[in-house]
Amino acid sequence: MAVPLMQQIRIGAYVLQQRLIGRERYPLVLMLEPLFRCNLACSGCGKIDYPDDILNRRLSVSDCLTAAEECSAPVVSIPGGEPLLHGEIDQIVSGLVRLKKYVYLCTNGLLLEKKMHLFTPSPFLTFSVHLDGLEDEHDLAVDQEGVFRRAVAAIKKAKSAGFRVTVNATLFDNAEPKRVAEFFDFITDELDVEGITVSPGYAYERAPDQEHFLTRQGTKQLFRDTFRIGKGKKWRFNQSSLFLDFLAGNQTYRCSPWSNPTRNIFGWQRPCYLLNEGYTDSFAELMEETEWARYGTGNYEKCADCMVHCGYEGTAVTDSVARPLKALRVALGGVGTEGPMAPEIPLAGHRSAEFVFESLVEGAVAEMGRDGSSRSVSGE
Repeated sequence: MAVPLMQQIRIGAYVLQQRLIGRERYPLVLMLEPLFRCNLACSGCGKIDYPDDILNRRLSVSDCLTAAEECSAPVVSIPGGEPLLHGEIDQIVSGLVRLKKYVYLCTNGLLLEKKMHLFTPSPFLTFSVHLDGLEDEHDLAVDQEGVFRRAVAAIKKAKSAGFRVTVNATLFDNAEPKRVAEFFDFITDELDVEGITVSPGYAYERAPDQEHFLTRQGTKQLFRDTFRIGKGKKWRFNQSSLFLDFLAGNQTYRCSPWSNPTRNIFGWQRPCYLLNEGYTDSFAELMEETEWARYGTGNYEKCADCMVHCGYEGTAVTDSVARPLKALRVALGGVGTEGPMAPEIPLAGHRSAEFVFESLVEGAVAEMGRDGSSRSVSGE
């Protein structure tokens, strides 16, 4: 695993502390979305399909820092939209760094070179640049030519300036194991970034392209075949060894949506970063009032195929702390690529999908129009 040792120690100590005090549900990574606006329109993204009244909204610096303190997670991921479009993103990041949060600023890279002077290299700040494969695959995924080259150039400049840099990659059902392996080689050997965060694409309800999201079986086979090609290679991942083992079908995990809570312009989103089914005004309300048992694979139709890191990395990290020898075996021996896969969670009893996005957006626009704020709206 490519996460620096001090960061591993601090996060491990945090998880151990939660276990010692008997806390069953706790945040690990705050997903802080200061805006939804983006300078790309990727066909697999469901984050930008909002009216302009919402796309023009921003969380304030105060909103962001309050959320980080309210949540207490040791890691803050700043996705979007494109966070570098936020006029005060430098103040948000510097404030989080002062709080000693490990900040992963997610970006498609198009504005990174232009905005880099706003930031100072720090052990607490990482630029997480989005690449969905090699040039042909990535430019196809983002529906624009030339993005891959600009992102790669920005990565090289950020590294030369002394910043921590990772790559985050989302894979879809058109991914080929051989090309994915070549992509991991490129990231590790040529770009030489700190690590890769990889995840199967999730079927956003409002994404324009609904045809290329992976099923759970497709995800497991893709990662098992890819890791088989990679045996003996020194690929570096910014994720736990047990989460990678889970992607290859070797662990039966249930989702921990509370481990990656989301704060955006509407409030605290329930149940997770990927599903938009209501909001609360406070983190405490999110944790205490969300009916968590109604969500996750086996519980809800929309979650049937999900194996995304924001739901399952927390589960894997908790398992790693509880069973360190198991995690060490996978870290040293590599992800399993042979033999039967772990039992799958039965889907027969899950509840049917509810489609509430339109009503939530209508309610949000109406409320924002009344008070001019970015207060949350209830999904109850």
